[in-house]
Amino acid sequence: MDAAGLRSLCLGFPGAYEDFPFGPDASVFKVRAPAGGAERPGKMFALSVLDAVPLTVALKGEPALIVQLRAAHPEITGAYHMNKKHWSDVRLDGELTDGDVRDLVEDSYDLVVASLPRAQREALGWSRLAR
Repeated sequence: MDAAGLRSLCLGFPGAYEDFPFGPDASVFKVRAPAGGAERPGKMFALSVLDAVPLTVALKGEPALIVQLRAAHPEITGAYHMNKKHWSDVRLDGELTDGDVRDLVEDSYDLVVASLPRAQREALGWSRLAR
């Protein structure tokens, strides 16, 4: 998967948007439910420097699954400067299929959305059972 594909994938989820809180080079993909008033800050589900070589993306994951993924895939490692129990860097150098990358990004998005209050999840039209 290339940078344009990663950006498109991340922005394709309901409520997803791109932010640059760490400077102009680091794309942070967040999810925010439609607000009924004051704008609420979003929650990060992916982080990538889209012009980096090799292209990598930091994604959230279930701790037990992360251990298994890292053991099976050397291109998945602990995320730099993040809680390595919950966040992994995924190197997008072609070793993982685009489908695998889509699944990992979707899992990260789902974990973050699942942590939102019920009203916000419903505003996004999200259902854990639908995925």
